[in-house]
Amino acid sequence: MSASSTTRPTEPDITTVNRQFYDALWSKAQLQRPDRFNTWPLVSELLPQAPARLEIGPGLRPRLPVLGTHFIDLSEPAVTELNARGGIAAPGQIGALPFDDQRFDLVCALDIIEHVEDDNQAFSEISRVVKDDGTVILSVPVHPDRWNAFDRWVGHVRRYDPSALPSLLAAHGLELQRSAIYGMQPSNPKLLERGIWWLEHHRSWAMFWYNRVGLPLAMYFQKPLALVDGLPDMTNVEEIVMVCRRRPR
Repeated sequence: MSASSTTRPTEPDITTVNRQFYDALWSKAQLQRPDRFNTWPLVSELLPQAPARLEIGPGLRPRLPVLGTHFIDLSEPAVTELNARGGIAAPGQIGALPFDDQRFDLVCALDIIEHVEDDNQAFSEISRVVKDDGTVILSVPVHPDRWNAFDRWVGHVRRYDPSALPSLLAAHGLELQRSAIYGMQPSNPKLLERGIWWLEHHRSWAMFWYNRVGLPLAMYFQKPLALVDGLPDMTNVEEIVMVCRRRPR
């Protein structure tokens, strides 16, 4: 367990849990364009300096342009659709990336690291495949004491202590440059509780509702990323996105 986080008890095989959840989700979803997300202004700013790109675990919600980008995902339905749209996608996991050292100018892993048991291995692999002075975009949920049913149902293993994030990144050669409040987790406890009930009792219908109604509404009400140097005020924050630079080896 990383010293920077609190790990919660999980089901015996978290990889299987995650694969089953996201296979069910993506098999009934449509690929969303990256420019529909609030990360697009940040991404588009970085693209001219990033011809070699990798996104890890995007499902059908990629933040990087699909055409010409490498993708690794646990879910076969996502891999199939990304390849059909011009991506270079393969099944795999963040802890064992099938690429040479210093292969990419830009690596993106949003809503991923909190899903794996060995987060140190995940950080190490990201750091290994990005070039010196390359850019890494990461997001993680924060505040371990706010663990809730949403974390459990989407397959999270941990939340992170915000104050420990800079040193955790530095231990893997990553320098935190900018960050912003991020994420689409429901903020209303009753709405969250109701959603979990539907997932438990009517999963197919819940997945349909999320893909056709919940996600479009969440995207419509997205706020622009307010990037700041270092970390933002973390009061009442559930998740952050971080822009990091790979220090020269």
